[in-house]
Amino acid sequence: MESPYKGKTGIRRLMNAFGYSLEGFKAAFKHEDAFRQEVFLAIVLIPLAVYLGKTPIERAMMIASVLLVLIVELLNSAIEAAVDHTSTEHHALAKRAKDIGSAAVFIALTIVVSVWGLVLFV
Repeated sequence: MESPYKGKTGIRRLMNAFGYSLEGFKAAFKHEDAFRQEVFLAIVLIPLAVYLGKTPIERAMMIASVLLVLIVELLNSAIEAAVDHTSTEHHALAKRAKDIGSAAVFIALTIVVSVWGLVLFV
């Protein structure tokens, strides 16, 4: 059965999507310690990227790498919430899903360190 929200089009769909996105940001910020920490890191790093990047491409890469961490953390948090909703029992597949999400965040953080290191020190 289709969602009752799938029939929305045009401006109404955009307004709904924007509202859902804001709710997602609020929920992640309220319930996810890692997301809060990464947001605070982004608040520091994004202005630094603008200041320290020598070219527009360097600035864009530095900022994009920081935003990538936030995106991956949001997806990881969504996976964790869905798994926890399904069952709070210990299960090998639930652990695997959460560990893979965590690995994705680790890779995104590694990208930040790599990009910033290459831009600033090479």
